[in-house]
Amino acid sequence: MSERVSLDRLRDQAITVRQQAYVPYSHFPVGAALLTPGGQVFTGCNVENASYPLSLCAERAAVATAIASGARQFEAIFIVGANSLAMPCGGCRQVLSEFGDMRVYVSQGTGDDVKQFWLHDLLPASFQLNPSSEEPTRS
Repeated sequence: MSERVSLDRLRDQAITVRQQAYVPYSHFPVGAALLTPGGQVFTGCNVENASYPLSLCAERAAVATAIASGARQFEAIFIVGANSLAMPCGGCRQVLSEFGDMRVYVSQGTGDDVKQFWLHDLLPASFQLNPSSEEPTRS
């Protein structure tokens, strides 16, 4: 974790952006805060659509914001659901894996319920367009 950004601050930013979620169908707001090695934090919330497949998960919204700002490396993501843990879906795990291994924190937003994972443990055999025989780099 970047020395400039504490786990609590990352969680707080995910909680703050969760309040902006557009969830008229599931009523399950999710916020995500994505951390770069340099200490920048990019946030995103879920945005639902009546055509469910067009909905956007909070994790992918955070990645899109980061990419639009020029970031390409990430060391952690904090995902906050409401009333239950919001584990990243398979699509989000694959999108995150595009940028290497990272720590994944999930919580309902309280300080005592944080779970930590490595992305490679959540998606051990991610799709790679040009797979190499080498093991992926792990931080």
